[in-house]
Amino acid sequence: MFLQLDEKDPSKIAVIDDSGSSLTYGSLCSYAEELKKVLPYRTLVFLMAENCIGSLIGYTSFLNNHVVPLILSNKTEKTLFDNLYATYQPEYLWLPTSRTDEFGQEPLYSAFGYSLIRTGNPTPELFEELSLLLPTSGSTGSPKLVRHSYRNIEANAENVKNLFRLTPSERAMGVLPMHYTMGLSVIASHLHAGATVLLCGKSLLDRGFWSMLKDQHATSFTGVPYSFELLAKLRFFRMDLPDLKIVTQGGGKLTEEMWQALVNYAQDKGKKFIATYGQSECTARMAYLPAELAADKVCSIGIAEPGGRLSIINNDGVETFEGEDSGEMVYRGENVTLGYANSKEDLLKGDENHGIMHTGDLARRDADGCYYIIGRLKRFLKIFGLRIGLDEVENLIRSNYDTDCYCSGDDEKLLVKLTNPAIAEEIPHFIEEKTHLFYQRVSVEIVDRILRNETGKVINQ
Repeated sequence: MFLQLDEKDPSKIAVIDDSGSSLTYGSLCSYAEELKKVLPYRTLVFLMAENCIGSLIGYTSFLNNHVVPLILSNKTEKTLFDNLYATYQPEYLWLPTSRTDEFGQEPLYSAFGYSLIRTGNPTPELFEELSLLLPTSGSTGSPKLVRHSYRNIEANAENVKNLFRLTPSERAMGVLPMHYTMGLSVIASHLHAGATVLLCGKSLLDRGFWSMLKDQHATSFTGVPYSFELLAKLRFFRMDLPDLKIVTQGGGKLTEEMWQALVNYAQDKGKKFIATYGQSECTARMAYLPAELAADKVCSIGIAEPGGRLSIINNDGVETFEGEDSGEMVYRGENVTLGYANSKEDLLKGDENHGIMHTGDLARRDADGCYYIIGRLKRFLKIFGLRIGLDEVENLIRSNYDTDCYCSGDDEKLLVKLTNPAIAEEIPHFIEEKTHLFYQRVSVEIVDRILRNETGKVINQ
């Protein structure tokens, strides 16, 4: 069975959500069997996800029964949903029962507030190893999806289980959205380990989140940089959470200041801080920094996760696997996904990546074999021959000033959007000092806020 769920203790609690409902491993398997009776053949279903048991039942059941879900946020903007619906034409929807009237269909099956409805679309043709579809990170209107195989998900779950040495005693706080690749990684790896997942759909600013974290004795918390910015404002680093053993980060680069705050927190409170790195195209995680290196390897993504291998293709086009070097980072492993889909016809495509992912991230490898992300291949400007890394400039500004920011531009000028007007005049000179770009080639724009999605990634800028 998917993630060997049928081999776990059937009486063990697999999941608890923020409504207080819970489900055992035995019941999770039973729901998969029930859904198979209602939907006994392979097809495509849109899963409108929330962090709750009903949503999870759909995820585990469909993958177990070889039904292919496209996992979307239940709050997906209507224009994006309509575009995806028209492009991929799912035969079924798994969504909150409260939404079934929107589609004018009677539920075929319901469980824990979720229902299966038929759309009237025909059964699509699907590649035999295709297991799961996720929107590409940061999509705001594109029909581009990442195609996962069954082995991709199993391999990722195994790798992460080994990385964190997960046991059935773990109780993971699942606060990252289910439709987000890192959120799914937390769920899959802990279910594979026979642990308990604490699914929470509440904001970090909600008292219910903190009650669940404490009352359910969460042993680990996974956040993205934006999560930790919120936590810092809530004085998380002063809290006494005796059950919490591991704090792990992914989803983007932390500022040096936030990194140090997490290192200090772990040291002061007797916990582990483990930074990770991943992409949707590699079923989430690909690298991690062992906790004992966090104090010395500031902002490093560390080494390849168990089961994977990292390398660098340098400016001479030579691929190297050890020693100091810099260039595009490449990852190899069974969790590398099949490729992309841009249309319904692409769901028949096979494996286009063959276990190798050119990440598009520029990295530096130090003498100890630890990797550092220094930018994106496409996130660079070249102004009068000077190469400017936009990610690097953003990190410099956020590390030195109390502001959010976003950088863009062209071959003539660097544009910096800021939320703090008090520093507008300083920024061009600060950038000149740090990058040697003449300050008159820096344009500053003050905005009310930098628009981000729920995982903290910038959108529509």
